[in-house]
Amino acid sequence: MRNKFDNQLILLNNLLIEMGALIEKAIALAIDALERQDVILAKQAIDFDEEINQKEKDIETLCLKLLLQQQPIAKDLRLISAALKMVTDMERIGDQAADISEITLYLAGKPYIKKLEHIPQMADATVKMVTESIDAFVKKDLNLAKAVIEYDDVVDDLFVTVRRDLIELVSSNSEHGEQVMDLLMVAKYFERIGDHAVNIAGWVVFSITGKHDK
Repeated sequence: MRNKFDNQLILLNNLLIEMGALIEKAIALAIDALERQDVILAKQAIDFDEEINQKEKDIETLCLKLLLQQQPIAKDLRLISAALKMVTDMERIGDQAADISEITLYLAGKPYIKKLEHIPQMADATVKMVTESIDAFVKKDLNLAKAVIEYDDVVDDLFVTVRRDLIELVSSNSEHGEQVMDLLMVAKYFERIGDHAVNIAGWVVFSITGKHDK
């Protein structure tokens, strides 16, 4: 019975890795589409959201099956509970990648008021956080989870920089106002993705220590 349970836990890890790969791809497509103003890539990123949502349902179903059909010990119970919490944040990351791509569709064909610089840096930073938070869960690596939580300062600092640059642009030319708001919203979505990665890392800490650290 325990062997079957352990195999299902391995399956849970694999599904989380697959979902993580999907959201990483969605973020990468979203920022690539934004930089290139590529409508096709933007639509691909949006389409990923449906696959991410299905993966969330698969993971939730497996977690509930493990809870109902088995009698997990405290450590396993924490791990399964953490996975249930994590997939909610992972699904929202997919939503936000799709939201960024929706803005890209709106901006397509309109010249950017400035070269995108710090927003792509935010994207890279959030992909790093998402990847490492999921790796921390799979490897049960407490130090890596805590490092993800600390790294959120990098994303927050980049958001402040983006906001300052955009405010300066609209101050010098009010005609830039609409695009400034769109790009600021993109930056805000990336900041939220970072926050969700922090949440995931916090649940990793809980799965290992029994304490929820955020």
